[in-house]
Amino acid sequence: MGFIDLSGSLDRHFGSIGIAINEISTCLSVTHADQLTVTGPSAQRAKTCLSQLCQALSVSDKLNINIESAIPEHVGLGSGTQMSLAIGSALNEIYGLGLTIRDIAAITERGLRSGIGIGIFEQGGLIVDGGRGEKTITPPVLAHFDVPEDWRFILVFDQRGQGLHGLQEIRAFKKLPPFPRQEAANLCYLLLMQGLPAIAENDLAKFGDVITRLQRSVGEHFAPVQGGVFTSPEVAEAMNWLAQQDAVAIGQTSWGPTAFCAIAEPARAEVVTNQARQQFAHFDNLSFVTVSARNKGGDIFVAQGN
Repeated sequence: MGFIDLSGSLDRHFGSIGIAINEISTCLSVTHADQLTVTGPSAQRAKTCLSQLCQALSVSDKLNINIESAIPEHVGLGSGTQMSLAIGSALNEIYGLGLTIRDIAAITERGLRSGIGIGIFEQGGLIVDGGRGEKTITPPVLAHFDVPEDWRFILVFDQRGQGLHGLQEIRAFKKLPPFPRQEAANLCYLLLMQGLPAIAENDLAKFGDVITRLQRSVGEHFAPVQGGVFTSPEVAEAMNWLAQQDAVAIGQTSWGPTAFCAIAEPARAEVVTNQARQQFAHFDNLSFVTVSARNKGGDIFVAQGN
């Protein structure tokens, strides 16, 4: 849901806020095998994660990985972190390595910017991480809240493209001017003294206002390298319409092109989502999905037997 200090003007880089969701997830199983086999969506990414982990941990890669579902890659939903932590957790159980989620994240170099993906795998819910300082290995969780059960989030996807990632992302950050120190301080205050009290008191309107303001600030900073506050012009048009339907917490996740907003009641969220599909049916590239918050971490099941 956004960064707090993109340039480290307050001596810590990044710092971010995010929420775990239920309906879009990575689910896989890992078993012993005579040779390495990986099947299912995002198989190549899974192979890369497995190779990195097995080499670092000095364990065999003679395994079968069956991927039942995978978060879409490079659309701002933390697919790489969840894949790495899922495979690492499986190896931890299979080989009895005694690793923590943080150990796995460090080995796979997750959390180099946002620590949200690590925090939600551990705990779910809403996470605020403290960014990166001189001694940071993985960004520490500063705040964790359960998200009210009746809050819903509408995700807007542009199926034509992906957000900046890898070398493109690194180059983009280098092109951007320093994030203003005063604006970073303002965002910290808004989040601590307005946003977090609002979620603690189940006040979606106030929480949404803080997220929208944070997103506008960060989006305007990113605009020179992503083409606007939103990466996709069609997504931007849809988000403007959703705001007119009283949706709140208007923003883009990471580099997009996926955007999000929030509505307090499940039934109302479904109505607005269906209306959006009709309103923007002429954009073949757009899709709309209603999701709920997940107030627990990743599930790890160990099959008993041979």
